[in-house]
Amino acid sequence: MSPTKQLTGTVALITGASSGIGEATARALAEQGAAVAITARRTDRLEALSGRINEGGGSALAITADVSLEREAHSAVQRTVSELGRLDTLVNNAGVMLLGPAVNAPLQEWQRMVNLNVYGLIYCAHAALPHLLEAAEDSSRGVADMVNISSVAGRVARNASGVYSLTKHGVGAFSESLRQEVTERHVRVSLVEPGAVDTELASHNRPEVQERMAQRFGGIERLQAQDIADAIAYIVTRPRHVAVNELLIRPTEQEG
Repeated sequence: MSPTKQLTGTVALITGASSGIGEATARALAEQGAAVAITARRTDRLEALSGRINEGGGSALAITADVSLEREAHSAVQRTVSELGRLDTLVNNAGVMLLGPAVNAPLQEWQRMVNLNVYGLIYCAHAALPHLLEAAEDSSRGVADMVNISSVAGRVARNASGVYSLTKHGVGAFSESLRQEVTERHVRVSLVEPGAVDTELASHNRPEVQERMAQRFGGIERLQAQDIADAIAYIVTRPRHVAVNELLIRPTEQEG
């Protein structure tokens, strides 16, 4: 196998793939030879991305789904397996970051974060695990991967980010517990914790919150989505005996 095509013969499912880290990860894994199933709610963005990957000689399947709904998360995994034949890698990237003071916060924002950042991730993980375990047993690589995208907020709780931090701390706890359970069966569970990344994630916030974020991060050179995608590609292309359990990635200029 060519060193530049280390994922040839494998299938990866990437959630939240219509933009940002998810989109960049889909391209990165396709470049490594994986057939990629890409899922998100925005059909037009998914179809455009799958078209670019397929036209470039890769293999991509666009699946419109809201993974915060159990039936749609399960369907996305099942379609991946039925149409692409297997599942070797799951990248749980879909998430939302809605910051602001807890006092008088819109409860819907908290619910939205819990539904996507927590439920969406565990719905996909639950549906994918049997297929990942099977892939680890029957593939020539002898290993499968689940990569869960957390955040610096999964390590340090800060003022006005309480529920977002709650969800990301939960992702870390779930990932470590699951890692201990399946690592001897050669399913690697990895946690990636980005700092400030230049994506549309911040744009989902209310204008006053966006202004505070701009004040905090506007003076630093933020990470690009490709930086995180490169890290994910590194994780899932390690030899069978190497597991990268946790990876914290900050911009050089970000202090906390």
